[in-house]
Amino acid sequence: MSRRSRPSTSARVKVVTTRIPTQGVLLAGGLARRMGGGDKPMRTIGGRTILERVIARLSPQCSGLILNANGDPARFAAFGLQVIADDVPGFPGPLAGILAALDWTAANRPEIEWVLSAAGDCPFLPRDLVARLHEARERESAQLAVAASGDQTHPVIGLWRVTLRDELRHALVVEDLRKIDRWTARYPLATVTWPAEPLDPFFNANTVEDIAEAERLAALDDAA
Repeated sequence: MSRRSRPSTSARVKVVTTRIPTQGVLLAGGLARRMGGGDKPMRTIGGRTILERVIARLSPQCSGLILNANGDPARFAAFGLQVIADDVPGFPGPLAGILAALDWTAANRPEIEWVLSAAGDCPFLPRDLVARLHEARERESAQLAVAASGDQTHPVIGLWRVTLRDELRHALVVEDLRKIDRWTARYPLATVTWPAEPLDPFFNANTVEDIAEAERLAALDDAA
């Protein structure tokens, strides 16, 4: 069962760090059909790629960042991140990217117990994202934590315990489970809400029209 914490009083805060080591993964494995294909995070808004903006937001909050993407990893070389691909075939969705990140963290950063996932096309992520998710998880004795804004939950943006990776693999491979919220419903879940005005921090660019709106929001964000 999920419980929501109260929204923060301001959408504009300085970066807030957490004492808990947390590996970040940027999920960029989607097919971007509504944009005619290609990598959504590579689109430019306000003179910077979306991915640049996401990295700038999360780097100070995480113990390290990796990028989940399928296909040729060389196209992301300029960003200096380790690129990991899904190992569950058939583009099963973001849960496969989360699983890849949990497995990578267990193998390469065994001292880290938590992974923060975020969509690679969300350029305005909160600067207190990781800290508030951990605070809510601890306060509510939850095994997982996800973000929300307004009345909408964003299950792709959340904290995942590395030790749950075998259970997630079973759900994906054996049960053919695809929806994140169906998996999170199995565990005690904390939901943390941010205000959606004047700028929704979880705005994501799904369509060509969204890119135009992102340009407007980037001007607001850069001026803050």
